[in-house]
Amino acid sequence: MNLLIFGLGYTASHFVARYGQRFAHVAGTYRSPTPGEKLPELPDVERLEFDGLKASPAIKAAIANATHILTSIAPDDEGDPVLRHFGAAIAQAPHLAWIGYLSTVGVYGDADGAWIDETAPLRPTLERNGVRVRVEQAWLDLARKCGVDAQIFRLAGIYGPGRNAIVNLRRGTARRVVKPDQVFNRIHVEDIAGTVMAGIGNPKAGPFFNVTDNEPAPPQDVVTFAAGRLGIEPPPEVAYEAAQMSPMARSFYGENKRVSNRCIREDLGYRLAFPTYREGIEACAREDT
Repeated sequence: MNLLIFGLGYTASHFVARYGQRFAHVAGTYRSPTPGEKLPELPDVERLEFDGLKASPAIKAAIANATHILTSIAPDDEGDPVLRHFGAAIAQAPHLAWIGYLSTVGVYGDADGAWIDETAPLRPTLERNGVRVRVEQAWLDLARKCGVDAQIFRLAGIYGPGRNAIVNLRRGTARRVVKPDQVFNRIHVEDIAGTVMAGIGNPKAGPFFNVTDNEPAPPQDVVTFAAGRLGIEPPPEVAYEAAQMSPMARSFYGENKRVSNRCIREDLGYRLAFPTYREGIEACAREDT
């Protein structure tokens, strides 16, 4: 198996660190890293620069060699930059067997706190997630045209080493914003990696998978638990209406849903390493010392 990753950022880097040895060759595109973000070292990965603005012969050569393509690049205002620049090359890739696309549970929009699964209607409340819906379908259409398997992984809020409530508390940036009955869905980055690998091992399943842990929870509960793990007092609670937040941060509170992960457990047979935020925060506390 030869793997090509579009967008070798936080999530995809952890996937390669955990499972890269299962592939004969791994190549990945990159942009400038986020300042201060801790990423795994990946010495055996062929790195290909892609700024989202133009194609390159080196990436087209990697496409021609790939049996598996995983893409984690978010859409821009014009759609998906990978499809825009490399769709034709992917359609002609001679060895391609599988395409994986990392999307978001944001495509469902708001469910007023109710439980939903992959059969729920897609009613995104944010334009960026409306674009995601169209891009998901575009990848499925391309895979159908190529005659290859494709899977869409709809990710909950991602946390893990270097990106979690423990780190935020130590930096003094953690907050406990309280909106009554609000819950968020989340997933440890290692469980994203495990789910994607399970999909590669069962490519006919799906094509849609919600990648989230077992327990949607209020965001302030996670901060409180992390503070207890550190043996410190949590920051004071702030009412949502009074909290000062960026428009981006506030937009997340406009959607409230409990997302089921039954399909990754039953259809892919994946067992979560971190079934709730408690196990995940415990691991982060050990890693981010």
